[in-house]
Amino acid sequence: MIIDATDLILGRMAAFAAKQALLGNEVNIINCEKALITGNKEFLIKRYTQRIHRGEPHHGPYYPRRPDLLMRRTIRGMLPYKQFKGEIAFKRIKCFVGLPDGLKEKPISIERAHKKKLKNMKFVTLLEICKHIGYKE
Repeated sequence: MIIDATDLILGRMAAFAAKQALLGNEVNIINCEKALITGNKEFLIKRYTQRIHRGEPHHGPYYPRRPDLLMRRTIRGMLPYKQFKGEIAFKRIKCFVGLPDGLKEKPISIERAHKKKLKNMKFVTLLEICKHIGYKE
């Protein structure tokens, strides 16, 4: 299964992907940098910056700065990744920035996670967040 993350809300799409991975499906997510996080831009940037600076450099917790790895980390939070079934499900999930050449299927979009379901239009793309926390393209 290939999911196009363009204009999809990160949490809703991550929950769908986690459930599909637990059911045994391979999940490939393309265009991760175009996923949306809802909320006030200044608050979200401050929150993700605090996550980056938490802990010590040699002891963690380590938090990714790339959009594809940040999305994968979000999905990991919705899986029981310390158990065997969660570890296997997490290996079934692959995230990509942009569209890789090897994927031939037509990507799907999740209607219940689309941005048109939002009541207010306050959101930030995952790429904007990542640029503020230190991602360099």
